[in-house]
Amino acid sequence: MRLSTVILPVRRWHDGGRDEWLRAERLGFHTAYTYDHLSWRTFRDGPWFGAVPALTAAAAVTERLRLGTLVTSPNFRHPVTLAKDLISLDDVSDGRITLGIGAGGTGFDAAVLGQEPWTPKERADRFAEFVPLLDRLLTEDSVTYDGTHYSAVEARDIPGCVQRPRLPFAVAATGPRGLKLAARHGQAWVTTGDPKLFETGTPEQSRAAISGQIDRLGKACAEIGREVSEVEKILLTGFTPDRDGPMESLDAFVDFAGRHFELGITEIAVHAPIPDSEFAADQRVYERIATEAPAQLRR
Repeated sequence: MRLSTVILPVRRWHDGGRDEWLRAERLGFHTAYTYDHLSWRTFRDGPWFGAVPALTAAAAVTERLRLGTLVTSPNFRHPVTLAKDLISLDDVSDGRITLGIGAGGTGFDAAVLGQEPWTPKERADRFAEFVPLLDRLLTEDSVTYDGTHYSAVEARDIPGCVQRPRLPFAVAATGPRGLKLAARHGQAWVTTGDPKLFETGTPEQSRAAISGQIDRLGKACAEIGREVSEVEKILLTGFTPDRDGPMESLDAFVDFAGRHFELGITEIAVHAPIPDSEFAADQRVYERIATEAPAQLRR
């Protein structure tokens, strides 16, 4: 199992921001992700920096750590401009970028550009067009496309990604249409569990829901002749009923991670601690998880 972290872009670069990314590399995390939002929930009235510039800066000061978004969405992104940013970011990082991508949600920054929040169907429709177009933009030198929601006219993306044929996609999805996109375009799949269980569910119900999601991903892969084992399965922690438990101690995390590994999860991402927030945690426990949990899980 891979162990990764999520660094929220809430610190100025020269006042702790840079140190967070360097710490993640020193601790040996597989990937350090960040949210791609313009504001987010309880942080919306405080500092919040852009994902692409933050990842570019992180790429410039790290050497081995993979970097990525968890996740980018169509809420305020267009495939043509996003592709250009990603190719540039992949170049600066020398091929260490993973694009976590999802359909987006309502609230927070979903309507920041002035549009009415999209319905679930509208989000799914846009996502179904966004992902294949982005795939083309990252693998073809020139793309012309005229779709329902997105267009491109001789969009040039030379020289393409350092990673070939393109940087990997980690597709966040739980519904049937999203899982089909993950099966066809994803090198990885992302879940946060079942949001309906977040407030009142039990850890056992959550694991059963995640197991069901993995089964449905397997069926989506089988429909196109792909082995589900080819798709990495990422759990972003902090949104299951036992959201606080895994960060209470090393043993608690190893138990949590082991139970999800048995379901088929291959990578777990934990949030870097942020004091006085919903992601508050003991920094010492976080560091022990990074340095000691992988060996315990291998055993």
